[in-house]
Amino acid sequence: MAHALAAIPFVVVQARSAPAKRSNAATLVRSSAATAPKGFRVALAGDSVQSLRATCAHRTTQGQRASRKANCVRAELPSGTTKHFLHLDDFTKDELFALLKRAKEVKALLKSGDRSFQPLKGKTMAMVFAKPSMRTRVSFETGFHLLGGHALYLGPDTIQLGQREATKDIARVLSGFNDIIMARVFGHQDILDLAEYGDVPIINGLTDYNHPCQILADALTIWETSGKLEGAKVVYMGDGNNIVNSWMRYAAVVPMEFVCCCPEGFLPDMETLAMAQATGASKISISHDPKTAVIGADFIYTDVWASMQEKDQATSRESVFRDKGFQVDGAMMTRAGEQCKFLHCLPAERGRECTDEVCEAPYSVIFQQAENRMHAQNAVILHLLGC
Repeated sequence: MAHALAAIPFVVVQARSAPAKRSNAATLVRSSAATAPKGFRVALAGDSVQSLRATCAHRTTQGQRASRKANCVRAELPSGTTKHFLHLDDFTKDELFALLKRAKEVKALLKSGDRSFQPLKGKTMAMVFAKPSMRTRVSFETGFHLLGGHALYLGPDTIQLGQREATKDIARVLSGFNDIIMARVFGHQDILDLAEYGDVPIINGLTDYNHPCQILADALTIWETSGKLEGAKVVYMGDGNNIVNSWMRYAAVVPMEFVCCCPEGFLPDMETLAMAQATGASKISISHDPKTAVIGADFIYTDVWASMQEKDQATSRESVFRDKGFQVDGAMMTRAGEQCKFLHCLPAERGRECTDEVCEAPYSVIFQQAENRMHAQNAVILHLLGC
């Protein structure tokens, strides 16, 4: 829930071509001649998208690693899947749908009360929290426990990435003790460094740039409540933050309509927008008009107007967002249509970005969405560990 990152060098690789030589800049062959961050893979001239691998970070990745492969979790998962869970577009559409299917299956098993499925017995997960969170800790820790494993919480006072110890050293040390690492950090470079130097799978629990676990849980919720794995219209209302960046990267792979409706000056990362649009997989747009943007939406999604490290701007931001009509209220939901449901990644500041009425309305699925964090993450863990 923070603003997008500064620009970094970029390169374009055609989807089915051999790995291209990396350079500091390349031209994206589109009518707009848009540019793309380094490592981002797109399809050109009608070619199909295999994956989009981007390392959007505060600084250029040093010694960018070769992609590492993991075995399939189930027969439904295609071969050649990634070792880490860093960005949603590191996966193909079929791989993402397989993860969602697995999440739904394991969720049904756990909800039935059956605790016989213990694939993580004897395994441990280190949970690195540079940035605290209730939902992220509880969902990962509970989920790992329910599947037979042990999750170890390492808070901000225990691990200070890049301060008390170099991130690359922490990655190696934790890899020696654990089967998998989840990290919720500020700088995106930290998650990239953990993946580069660690010897076990790394899960991006959140960075200032993106939040892939949240969007996978959102996609599961959309599937459960609308029956749509693709083709939904999602309108995000508010600050163009890491949630928006993640949604754009999901839409770069999964066909849908995604609208980021935000005030001018609160845009998402524009390089990510250009890359996602360039794939042609979805209709992705920016709007500054809440009244027109929500018409026909299947889901209206919002987040806090000022994220954790921006609370000193809360008052000034509120005046901008509220005065320009970005609060999600009953009138906005009505304008969208009776098919529309309400999403929020939580925590919600009721009375600001959304009203109490909307949170408690029958069309609100925010608590189902919150629970699905655990189930979506369970699927990711099982996939990465080959269970």
